[in-house]
Amino acid sequence: MSENTINGALRHLGYTSIGFTGHGFRSMASTILNGKSWNRDVIERQLAHVEGNSVRAAYNYAEHLEERRRMMQWWADYLDELRASP
Repeated sequence: MSENTINGALRHLGYTSIGFTGHGFRSMASTILNGKSWNRDVIERQLAHVEGNSVRAAYNYAEHLEERRRMMQWWADYLDELRASP
């Protein structure tokens, strides 16, 4: 999925281009997850750019998969808590 697709979806949801980009959300996630002591390799695997080697990409897909699932559930719960806060 391209960055323009994500940015277009953000515009459709009403976010302006000033301060809200797909890259900004990825950067924020990386900063917060690292700050909460999640495994750096797991974070990087989850946020990774497209692998240029298709054979390697096929094998890398499942790397750290179970911990990535736990981390993303934590992230979803974290965002839900923020939304519920006054």
